[in-house]
Amino acid sequence: MEETAHMTMRMRVVMALCGVLAVAGACGPSSEPPPAKPAAAAAPAPPPFKMPDVGLYVTNETSGDLTVIDAGTLEPVSTIKLGKRPRGVSPSPDGTRLYVALSGSPNAGPGVDEKTLPPPDRSADGIGVVDLQAGKLLKVMKSGTDPEQVAVSADGAHVFVANEDAGQLSVVDTATDQVAETVKVGDEPEGVSLEPSKGRVWVTSEAEGAVFVVDVASRKVVKPVKVGPRPRSIAFLPDGSRAYVPSENGATLTVIDVKRLAPLKTVNLGEGMRPMGTRMAADGKHLYVTTGRSKMVLVLDTATNKIVGSVEAGPRPWGIAVSPDGKTIYTANGPSNDISVIDVATLQVTKKIPAGRGPWGITVVQRR
Repeated sequence: MEETAHMTMRMRVVMALCGVLAVAGACGPSSEPPPAKPAAAAAPAPPPFKMPDVGLYVTNETSGDLTVIDAGTLEPVSTIKLGKRPRGVSPSPDGTRLYVALSGSPNAGPGVDEKTLPPPDRSADGIGVVDLQAGKLLKVMKSGTDPEQVAVSADGAHVFVANEDAGQLSVVDTATDQVAETVKVGDEPEGVSLEPSKGRVWVTSEAEGAVFVVDVASRKVVKPVKVGPRPRSIAFLPDGSRAYVPSENGATLTVIDVKRLAPLKTVNLGEGMRPMGTRMAADGKHLYVTTGRSKMVLVLDTATNKIVGSVEAGPRPWGIAVSPDGKTIYTANGPSNDISVIDVATLQVTKKIPAGRGPWGITVVQRR
């Protein structure tokens, strides 16, 4: 009897506690909804893009984007998504746009058996148009297959494209975004540049060891000029009187008389050199040459056509650019995912700037 009374008392205490807790919503269901969790703080919006006064624009072949670097601070300020395998890059004459070659062909680097590669994605081929003031990709123009390098006409009306897989030069109309003309050149075209004096387009053919000079108005090859094996780019003196074409597999530079379209001299760059990219100084006194797997940037005196300096730039420098004041060289180093900053006066690397994966091409644009 006494035990029963104790049990009854305990039950009353439990029921009383449950009643109190129920009011607090902890003992059974309640009609009051649980308090809402505080909302997570929204991520701060990225600052609006501001075009650098002097910008370095780097195409990253592997990551498919463009690294924007402020040449004043030597720091990356933005990354712009582009598409597959961005390589060749050239600004519009007014400095407001960039034209970038995008390719859906698989990457076949040194030593890669092309038979083992997947088929190309032709839907990815095109010329990306980047708005430099807004910092974004505007559109992708038609380009022909596998575009590798590009050049822009002096009036900005046309972009000239080396189509590596097709062995042709495509002329893209920037008003219609369509290919207006095509001209057959040698197999595996790569470098494409405009001749300063006449505006003819020069295209290197890796397979044929020649540079093809094209008159766009007549849609004809004026003449193929024989150079060394695997030519990769073309640079001109400012007055257009001479052209310089590097031969990666010949370790040479061919100097061409532009008026006669004939070789003047072959400059031996030394055993093991693999010349690729070229950039002429604004005053025409020096030519800067990247050497890819040879790691060096070479300096050629154009008065004597002799190498007068060199610097180890990185593991595989390819794309090359020069600052507007001529005091600094920049190289894109693919394997190390960075940009070398080289002081022209001392020929020393003063800084390495991180880029995307596989930096390939580089250009400098000064805001107007």
